[in-house]
Amino acid sequence: MVVAGDDALAHRLAAELRGVYGERVTLVVPPAQRRVRPPVVGRARGSTLFDRVSAAVNRAAGNGDAPPGRTAEPPGGERVLEATELTEAVLAEAGVERAAALALVHDDDEANIRAALTARRLNPRLRLVIRLYNRRLGQHIKELLDQASALATAGIDDGTGDGGDRGDSDGGGGGFDASTTVLSDADTAAPALAATAVAGTSKVVQTDGLMLRAVERPPPGPGEVADPGLCTLALLSATTNDPAGADGSESSGPQGPRLLPDERAVAAATGRGTVVLETVSYTGPAASGGRSVLPFASLLSRRLRWSFAGLVGCVIGLAIASMVVTGETPLGATYLTLLDLFAINNPAIGQPAGRQVLQLFSGLVGLLLLPVLLAAVLEALGTFRNGSALRKPPRGLSGHVVLLGVGKIGTRVLARLRELNIPVVCVEADPEARGLAMARRLRVPVVLGDVTQEGVLEAAKIHRAHALLALTSADTTNLEAALYARTVRPDLRVVLRLYDDDFATAVYRTLRAAHPQALTRSRSVSHLAAPAFAGAMMGRQILGAIPVERRVLLFAAIEVGGHAQLEGRTVGEAFRAGAWRVLALETGAAGRRGDPAGGGGGGGGGVSQRAPSGLVWDLPSSYVLRAEDRVVLAATRRGLAELLGRRARERSVGPPGQ
Repeated sequence: MVVAGDDALAHRLAAELRGVYGERVTLVVPPAQRRVRPPVVGRARGSTLFDRVSAAVNRAAGNGDAPPGRTAEPPGGERVLEATELTEAVLAEAGVERAAALALVHDDDEANIRAALTARRLNPRLRLVIRLYNRRLGQHIKELLDQASALATAGIDDGTGDGGDRGDSDGGGGGFDASTTVLSDADTAAPALAATAVAGTSKVVQTDGLMLRAVERPPPGPGEVADPGLCTLALLSATTNDPAGADGSESSGPQGPRLLPDERAVAAATGRGTVVLETVSYTGPAASGGRSVLPFASLLSRRLRWSFAGLVGCVIGLAIASMVVTGETPLGATYLTLLDLFAINNPAIGQPAGRQVLQLFSGLVGLLLLPVLLAAVLEALGTFRNGSALRKPPRGLSGHVVLLGVGKIGTRVLARLRELNIPVVCVEADPEARGLAMARRLRVPVVLGDVTQEGVLEAAKIHRAHALLALTSADTTNLEAALYARTVRPDLRVVLRLYDDDFATAVYRTLRAAHPQALTRSRSVSHLAAPAFAGAMMGRQILGAIPVERRVLLFAAIEVGGHAQLEGRTVGEAFRAGAWRVLALETGAAGRRGDPAGGGGGGGGGVSQRAPSGLVWDLPSSYVLRAEDRVVLAATRRGLAELLGRRARERSVGPPGQ
């Protein structure tokens, strides 16, 4: 496996592949002294030469001549290359031509695309996992790279070549998997961050028409029975809702979250919240958001609307009085009143005194109407002109979430919170931040300013907020905002995005000790995203992941054939608590049996990204899984590693003919 990146996600992904899946990893990172890339102009030849020298130094390090701090083959099967840019020479030195998979996780979309095109040319049979923020561009790039691979490998026998090292992690044939998977760390982490700020939110995995929806449910009260949904995916830690309690992780012990528990563990876990599977279905592609429509109520201010209402009431009163005085019909009286109002009626000379008085009152109301009409026109024009401007927080706003930072992560979290109909106020220092366009389209209030300056959080109504989400890219800014917000409101729920784990632990413990009654949580985007990227590198059957506190639950669609833990077993026997659980059976796909209760249908290897025509999710526990079945399952990281990662290596080193 080859991992190339320039931030914490690359290191976490390499550690995930090495520690969980037991893979040999080559990590390509920028030199420590040149983390920021210089401009493109005039540097191509110098960069290539520097890359070759760096690669040569690292190659020499494997022979024991490595300088201090540069180890080509550290313990654990990880090799490190340093390069400022992923040129063809660097990719070749990293072993892309012989690798099973390549992950490109730079923060720059353009750099990842350029490297992916080069890698596909070097090895058409390489499995690619690309980190892209732009979803639409990612879909086009995926189709382009898959088509290039198909054309380049046309006529090649799938069972030959150097696939021994590569293996087929999905089972089926012995061929290679030259798939392209496009992922976004922002999309992976956003649901977890939103769920941390607002308890009880749902988590959705949707890919290729398959939708799995899980929801957090609080512990049942006395005498109540918890709704298990389709199945219980996880038990939350015993300290989830305890402000002084710690977040659950793999090292939390029995008090931490338990993934894929059995029925006995669920029944015994009193006082714990659960994550249950609510929906498994196939749905069409998500509808694109339409153009935002300006609400009619926003055209005129509240004061102006009341002015219009008063004038209408005056007109109605004058019309009724005119009807009483003159004896006209209601329509005739209203007509005369409007003529007097607009000063286009004849003077009431020689008419009763009551009629003359009404005409004078109508003229006075007409004078009052002119400035109101002018104000309405000017205000409407100003509203249309400022329709693309950012809204300010309304005066009476309360119970909202203050979102600090609308960059890549903040933008996805904002979209998620608005999908849940949660009021949000954004705070952003950069007037050109990418998330401001979404905030403008969704009519979300925004405060432009540096959060470290006095008065910015107050403008976001932090004293009446429900939670603070500090998601900027600077740890110190997030910490300063959290500390200041706690001085304004000590019981405020705070969620921090922190990169450094040691720093996050120290901050968490200090805040918990200083404010024991307030809920404090910290989240790392790379920690949440790494398992999904690692799973995608093992094969294209990874559908997605949902976070459960500090742990991650993966969803995959795999062929039963070749997996001894599944093949020939019933659904109940195949379930392994804490490792994996079969959720559904795909039906109607080409070459597969369409009825889980009957036979027929042929086998078929390989992996298909195509959404099948049906899904059976209410499988009886007595149903026997057959080799030609394709199932959707939930798995822990280590459980999936046992199903996928190890098997490919064991097959590659097995005896001849195996």
